[in-house]
Amino acid sequence: MVDELIDVELSDRERTLLVRGLGEWGGPARSGEPMAVALGFESAESLRREGRRLAEAIAGRIPLTRLDWTRALLATEVVFASDVVGSGVDWATTTGLTDVDTIQTLRLIQRTLAGVVIRPR
Repeated sequence: MVDELIDVELSDRERTLLVRGLGEWGGPARSGEPMAVALGFESAESLRREGRRLAEAIAGRIPLTRLDWTRALLATEVVFASDVVGSGVDWATTTGLTDVDTIQTLRLIQRTLAGVVIRPR
C-alpha cells in the first residue's frame, strides 16, 4: 500500500546522508520544474518544501510512506552525482561528506530500501 507508513532502520550515518542530500535542494542545488517532477515532486517549490519535511522526518526517525522514501533516496542520489542540477563536484564542500563515504553510505541505504522504494513499471 502506497500510503502505509514504513519505519526503516537506518544508522545515524545513513540518516545524515539523506538529510544532507535533501537539504542541498534548498541550497546549492537548483531544480527546475522538469527535474522536480522527475524526482516525484509536484514542482520545484514542492521539492524544497517537501524535502524539508522529509529531512525532518528522517532525522526524527519518523516512519514515511513508500513514495516518501523513494523521493528521499532519488533526490539524494541525483543531488550527489549531478554537477548539472545537483551539488556534484561541490558535494564534499557543501555537505562535509566525502565522495567515498557518501557512495559507501548510499549503497547501504539503497540495499536497505530495495524492498521499500517504488520502481517504475
